[in-house]
Amino acid sequence: MISMMYHHVGSDRCSNDLEIFEQHLAYISKNFTTLFPTLDELPKKPICLVFDDGYYDFYKFIYPLLKKYNLKALLAVTPKYILDDTDKDDALRLGFEHNDLFKEYKNATFCTYKELQEMSQSSFVQVVSHSYSHKNLLENDVDLEKELLKSKELIEQKLGTKVESFVYPFGKYNQKVLDETMKYYKYSFRIGNGVNKDFRGVNGVIYRIDGDFLRSPDEIFSLKNMLRFIFKTFIKNIVGNR
Repeated sequence: MISMMYHHVGSDRCSNDLEIFEQHLAYISKNFTTLFPTLDELPKKPICLVFDDGYYDFYKFIYPLLKKYNLKALLAVTPKYILDDTDKDDALRLGFEHNDLFKEYKNATFCTYKELQEMSQSSFVQVVSHSYSHKNLLENDVDLEKELLKSKELIEQKLGTKVESFVYPFGKYNQKVLDETMKYYKYSFRIGNGVNKDFRGVNGVIYRIDGDFLRSPDEIFSLKNMLRFIFKTFIKNIVGNR
């Protein structure tokens, strides 16, 4: 089972060209079955698409493409930076560089709860937790319960939906963090450029392939790349999550 990691389209960092990304989604639509995390039997060629942070360009550009190509995706959000609604225009919301988006969150650089509500009520988007404030969970001063539990509770309260998946900020965790995470969530996602047998992941964590800065719609899925991802997964199954 492949899981993908994306951030933006049309931004200066951690992004994709919108035209190439649409072609990428079209390729996925023809060759894979997208799905939300489940412990049920998987279809042939399953893929889980995960978008980190919940930037406004997801609602503006990517959500319409998911509907167009009938694809499902997870959207991992951080409640500290989410506004209920906004009257800011698109030019402002989309006009900041990547490194300024958290600082400028009061300008609605992230999806609002109103937008998240619309998407979560569709069959295309499942909103999940990316921690409360997007901190590295390995830092000494992190309130781990707040980052893990408060984010879940706020999303569930605001959207009236159940949150079962957690995406590690910066992909950072250790066994202690993983143990705490699994108290509140069924599924957790990291970076790592590996593949998974199913949604139980590798040593309890689902590996994702980095899908930012695509040069062509299908380059991720070349035989050479897939063999590299499979080999990495094989090694991680032996040595554990180090």
